[in-house]
Order: sequence, then C-alpha cells, then structure tokens
Amino acid sequence: MRDPFVNRRTLLGTLATAGLGAVAGCSTSQNGEDNDTARVEDEFARGLATRFAPTLYFDEYEQWFPTDPRPYERERDGETIVDGFDAVDGYHERKKSSDTPPDPTVFYNVVQYENSSLAVVQYWFYSTFDQFTTNFHWHDWEVLHVFVDIDDGADPASAVPQLYVASSHSRKVPNNEFLDPDPERIPRILAELGSHSSALSVNDSLDRFQRLPDAGTFADITNSAIERIEDIAEIPIAYGLPRDEGGTLPYVVPEVDGAPIYDDERLPSVERTDLIDESLTIRSFDALSSPPTDLPRRATGLVFDHETRETAADVEYTLVPTSDVEHITAFTGPQLSFEFSIPEFAEDAIASHITTASTPWTQPRYENPAADISEPNHRLALADRYDVISEPSTVNTVIVRVTEAITTDDAPEGEGVTTQDPTVESVLLLESDPEAVPTFAGIGVVQDVPTGDHRLTVNGAGLAPHSEQVSVGAETTEGSDETTNSGIVTAGVSGEIPLVARDSATKLEVDADGADSTLSGLGVEDDFGGRLYDAPLTGPDAVYVHRGGAYTVEVRDTDDEVGAFRVNPDPTGESDAGGVRIDRPNTGKTSLATFLADIAAETQAQVEAVAGESEDSETDQPTDSSGSSNAIRGLAQALGAVAEAAERAAERAEAGNRGRADESLETVSSRLDTVAERLADARDGLPADLARATDRRLAQARRRSEQARSAEKL
Repeated sequence: MRDPFVNRRTLLGTLATAGLGAVAGCSTSQNGEDNDTARVEDEFARGLATRFAPTLYFDEYEQWFPTDPRPYERERDGETIVDGFDAVDGYHERKKSSDTPPDPTVFYNVVQYENSSLAVVQYWFYSTFDQFTTNFHWHDWEVLHVFVDIDDGADPASAVPQLYVASSHSRKVPNNEFLDPDPERIPRILAELGSHSSALSVNDSLDRFQRLPDAGTFADITNSAIERIEDIAEIPIAYGLPRDEGGTLPYVVPEVDGAPIYDDERLPSVERTDLIDESLTIRSFDALSSPPTDLPRRATGLVFDHETRETAADVEYTLVPTSDVEHITAFTGPQLSFEFSIPEFAEDAIASHITTASTPWTQPRYENPAADISEPNHRLALADRYDVISEPSTVNTVIVRVTEAITTDDAPEGEGVTTQDPTVESVLLLESDPEAVPTFAGIGVVQDVPTGDHRLTVNGAGLAPHSEQVSVGAETTEGSDETTNSGIVTAGVSGEIPLVARDSATKLEVDADGADSTLSGLGVEDDFGGRLYDAPLTGPDAVYVHRGGAYTVEVRDTDDEVGAFRVNPDPTGESDAGGVRIDRPNTGKTSLATFLADIAAETQAQVEAVAGESEDSETDQPTDSSGSSNAIRGLAQALGAVAEAAERAAERAEAGNRGRADESLETVSSRLDTVAERLADARDGLPADLARATDRRLAQARRRSEQARSAEKL
C-alpha cells in the first residue's frame, strides 16, 4: 500500500517545483515497462464500479448518449459485428419512440496490477455516432480510468482513489487528469458535444469545467503547464472543454459519398434534426469568409447517474461488465473524412483526414490503463508509490499557440498587423498521421509524434489555412557530437502560428525553383507584427498573409546566404486578387541591395506626400511650421539618397563588381545614419503612425544593410 503520509498537498508542491524536466510531454526519467494486470471479475469488482460510477453531464444539444451496442449486432462471416448504419438508424428509430435515450448503459472493466494493491476501474461509454467539428465516425468509445488503492481487496468502501484519467479524443491529445481526488466525491464527467470527449468536474461547480483555481475553488485538473511558450506558460496542458471555457467551436455536417448522412437511404430514421443543431453547424470551414461569432455557448442538458443512487438525475444508467460485449469483434461502417486545405504554390491541396473506431478490448490501455496517462508528473507520482508503474519516458510533443492576424491602429492604414487571441478554435493535422487534433483556448498539442520531419497543417472555420514543416526528434548539442531529445517541439515562430480571416487573406507564393541557389528557409515579417512565419523551404511554397500588412520576405539558402524582398499587398485585394508571387527569390548582395532600395523608396514616397500636404497647409494658412516642413523634406531627401545608393549597389553586384558594390553599400550604411538624424528632426511633423513605421523600416534596413555587406554571394 502507498505511504499514508504522502498527501495531495505535499505531492502537488513537489510537482510545482519539478521544473521543465517534468512538464507535459517531456521527462528526463528512465524508460520502463509497467507490470501486467489481471482482470477482477467478482463482486468486489462490481462494488468498486458501483462506488466510483461517475455522474455524466451532457450538452443541451447532444444527440448520441451512452448506450448498449448489442441491440444492433449481427453475424458476418462467423463473427459478431455492429454495423454503423444499423446502429445509428436503429438508435434514432428507438429514440423517437421513447421519452428517454435508448438503453442508457455504462460498461466497466476492473484490472489489478500484479503483486500490487493498485487497481483500475475503467468506465467505457459507447455512442453510436461521433459528430465532432473534424472527427466524424460511426461508433464512439470514451473511457474514464479511476486508479485506486484497494489495500487487501476486502472492501470496496476502503479503496482510496489515486488518479482520474478522462479520455480526450485520442492519445495524440493530452487527457484531462486529476491526481489524488477526494475519496468522498463521486467523479463527474462533462461530455463534449458530439465528440463525447470527457472533461472532469471534481470541485463544487458541478456542471462547469475549471482549468485554473478561482474564487476559493480548486481546478478540475492537475495537469502541468509547458513553459516553452511564454504566453501559455501557466496554462495546464489538458484538452478540457473548450466551449465551456469560452471557445468557439463550429460543427460540420458529416457526409457519406458526398451527401449529408441524413439523405442516405440506409438511414431512413435519421433526419437533419437528429444531428447537432443548425445554430452550431456550418457547411464547411472554407465556406465562411471569416470566423463565426454568433454560436451559442455550452449549456447543460441531460444528466445521467447510476441507477442505485438517489439523485435528481434525468436518466439512470445501468452498469454492465465489458466482458458481456467482448464477443463483438468489430464496429464497422464506411469511412467518413474531413478535408483539410493545405496552402501550396499555385493551387491549394486537399488532405483527407479519416477517423475510425476500434474495439476497446483490442487496445493496449484496456489491459494496461497506465498507458493512457498523458501527464508525466502523474505517471511519476504513481511510479513513486507503486513499483509496478514505470517512470515516464520522453514523449515527442508538438505544441503551438494559434492566434489571428488583424490590422493594427499603430501602423498607417493597410500597412501593419498585430496578432490577437483566436475567435475560433482550430484543428491541427500532421501529414504523417491521419488523426486531427483540436485546439483548446487556441493551444494545439500533438503528443506521441514519431521522430522525423512532418508537415503540420492548421485549419479553422473562416480562416485561411496554414502549413509548415516541423522536425521532431534528436537534436545535436552545439560543440558536441552528443544528441539529445527534449521531447517538446514548438511550431510556428516561438510557438505561435497566426491565421488570417479568409476575407482578409492573400496568398504569398515563393517559387524556390526560380532561385539561383538551393533554398532552405522562408521567413515573413510585418513592419509591426514582427516575424509571422519561419519554416524550412524545400521547394515552391506558399503562405497566407493579411492584406493589411507590409512585409519583408526573407529566404535563406543551403550556403546560409540571405535574400530579402519587399511585399505590400493591395489592402482592397483588387490589384492582387490572385495573390503575390516572388518568381526569382535569389539570395546575396543583389537581392539585399534591391530590397534596401525598395523599402527606402516606399518610405520616401509616403514622407514626400506628407511634405506636400504640409506645404499646401502653409500656403493656405501661414504658420510657424516651415521648420517642420523643411525637416520632413530633409527626411524624404535622405531616404531618396539611400534608395539611390542601394540601386547602384544592386547594379554593381549584379554586374559582378564586388568591390564597387561594397563601396555603395558602405554609402547606404552612412546614409541610413543620416535618415535616423532627419527622422528625429521631422518626428513632430509626421503623423505618428508614419513615424512609427519609418522607425521600424529603418531598423529593418540597417539589418539588411549589414547582411548585404557581409554576403559572400553577389
């Protein structure tokens, strides 16, 4: 039995100081294997299952409740199966003729680790269909694992709960977990609408999910945070219940053979009203020009509880051992898929994402529930208490914070963006894995990712798609031949991927095949938003950017030479409706000098426009502002001088004259100093947004000027 002096407070204090080596998705502990388990099948198992049987809270729009699949089973080739059409149609036929959901059932399975007092009660919930925003499939199995210490196994009432693990979509998504729950509280499950992903509710707020402690109550999970991304460094990494946390999550109508499932002749009992309510449903992600903003928030509908309890639940369910349904060998049905848009050069591609459901009793977690612990600190806690549980090993995890790019008031109109928290949840798809992963509060976490290079695609309703390459696995330490694997990989730029509303997006294409060297990297910076995209480049590629930005596009080649290009999309979208393409993304002095000429000339034109307006104002109403006008004209002239010197440098570099090109670049550097002086003199007379833009462009020009002077390649 566990040490009775290890209580929840001291353990959580230990976890809080564990540091990065023990945060979600990463552990420095040794690998190992858990002990085998044996099924517990006597009245003691039934007593355990009854004692911890959870109360289930469903969304008001839920259509598919936990039921018994046996009424829909049939024989095929000597095996017992449950066909998707039979189950869905039969369920809705019976549902229409009853005041309560058909056959409310929860299945249980109890196993005990050999030579240990640690046992696990598994509660398996079967639904005939899963209609999540991206995961459509016939049949759905969700599970709650209740790890308990049974001491000598004499009395279920003396069992002490150690850990709750509630499944969240798949092993790729961090589960909702709670260490050392109160033995006097019955576990509660908040089922996500459509998907039935299980959130925990263990505090006094019965039907609400609470990720963080608040107002004197503790959180519903004890999952750790990931410190790698600053903006989310204190957010526990677990899927949670996004719609209950303020997240917007639209649903899509599943189709079979290109038609909605309610139009399929094999489902005569299924109507449109049998699916998720229309107020929460869209036709497709790309059918919207911007994210939806009017979706209803989550509200509790039916409440299920075990039939032996005297509660005010709406529905009483029956507990049935899973051994009663293990004769079913397969849950079948035609593949249902969700199509992902992938931005590519010339024309976007489509990737089909397919989900399927397998029988619980063929899954590793059925015999070894510890395989479903997704939080390393929780596994470590059990390993400290029980020798039969191995310590956590490193798990490759890709994590990203998805945001939305919007225009900023700090920039001149149509010439700068910033990022904000997302208005809609997104979904992530790794090209190497056909299983989509939804975000929670804009955070995307994909666990158990194989070592290697992967294509990560992010889609959101009403948002232009994003795709980039991420490399997962061993890293070589600088100055050493040793390789390490930290486990955590952040995608995007410092862990952030900004998406753009479709009605504000333009596609930026880079034709790597048109370059005069082999390109290896692509970056995109906005004058105000900073670095927005940074990823490997292995061929022609594309990224969607906001039309209201002013961008510096950077390419890097395999010799570590750099090229830069100025991109100013039409904010109206009229002149570049087909996007913006860089046909010759070359690196070296010529590219960088041309960029310097472009950004100086662009800024010069804007400053000259202000100078002209200032002169007109002086003519109409003479004032003492002539000094300001002179300063603005001086700034414009200084910028023009930079553009002239940069153009000369580009011409000389292209002609192969390195020495003269470097002379011109030295002149550019000197004239940029003059621009800084003239900007200080003219600042009070410039519009504040243009002054800020000029500051940022000057910093960009100085960086590119230094790169141009250092470039070996002409």
